[in-house]
Amino acid sequence: MRSLDGFSDPFLAEIAGQPDAMRRAAAALLDQRDHLDRVREAASVTPTIVFTGMGSSYDACYPAVNDLAGRGVSSLLVDTAELLHFRRPILNAKTLVVIVSQSGESAEIVKLVSAIAKQRLRPFVVSITNSLDNDLARRSDVKLDTWAGREVGPSTMTFAAAMATLSGIARLLAGDSVDTAVDRTRTAAEGAALSAERLLEDPERTAADLAEWHGGRELMVILGRGPARAATEMGALTLKESGVMAESFEAGAFRHGPLELAGPSMTAIVTATEPETRRLDLGLAADLIDTGANVLVVTPDGEAPKRARAVATGYLDRALISAVSIIPVQLLAWRLAQVRGRTPGQYTRASKVTTRE
Repeated sequence: MRSLDGFSDPFLAEIAGQPDAMRRAAAALLDQRDHLDRVREAASVTPTIVFTGMGSSYDACYPAVNDLAGRGVSSLLVDTAELLHFRRPILNAKTLVVIVSQSGESAEIVKLVSAIAKQRLRPFVVSITNSLDNDLARRSDVKLDTWAGREVGPSTMTFAAAMATLSGIARLLAGDSVDTAVDRTRTAAEGAALSAERLLEDPERTAADLAEWHGGRELMVILGRGPARAATEMGALTLKESGVMAESFEAGAFRHGPLELAGPSMTAIVTATEPETRRLDLGLAADLIDTGANVLVVTPDGEAPKRARAVATGYLDRALISAVSIIPVQLLAWRLAQVRGRTPGQYTRASKVTTRE
């Protein structure tokens, strides 16, 4: 366990705190095993599973939803604003809804659980929050605490911890026993934590090196597919929260128009961690290099096209590999905020908890 004292600011300390946040979240599942039994029982009689959240909490759900689909279990991922205003009729007595929220107090989340409480035929609600003293947890049938700990900057520890909790939930919903789900999640979290610690051995130096590599280019895109979209979507959000404009695209969709933007003014981060589409993603990275774009490729083993910068995550459980592959983006965001005269991790217009739609 690494002490968070001695870092230059809280945001960097929270980035460095992610390995232990994953370990805590996995350990918390063991402590909350009675709740997990209830989730498994509810899943056996609810054919529809809906995952929802906003921002980082939404992004953290990508691996769980993809894992369930890969096991033949139908599930939906809908952001809470869309679910609240346009799709709420799918939440009925035949639905299990997993609501993820760091605070449990975001505007859309509170409105959704308030509306659900008034329904005659209501879904079974499972909440995943950082601590249980919040409106969402109080209104849930099963409330799970990620044990992420205090966080003041953009989501880092809370993102990683939520992914660990969701990993266990996905295993349960796919039919694993509670013991199997907990054991596999703890093993996966330890593997991801060790890999994250390797990438975080000297975070300030790595961040400075990444910023120099970036070179202040005008455009930045982050590309990935499937479970990797947890890292790419969250990575772009973290950059924007740090005052840096970046966009995330599903890698296949990027060829359908946005590829026209590629060239020397672009930095592209390609997260090629998914085996089903690895060759496609590496091919896209090579094509971007040919346009003159500045390209970083994240893979488990460090494979990358010539002239691309490579980052190796190690071969990890796909439920948590995004919690590791996002680290270079987080460090880049931290350093670019400094370069642009901002206090890293400090909001000027947005806020840690969004209480207004």
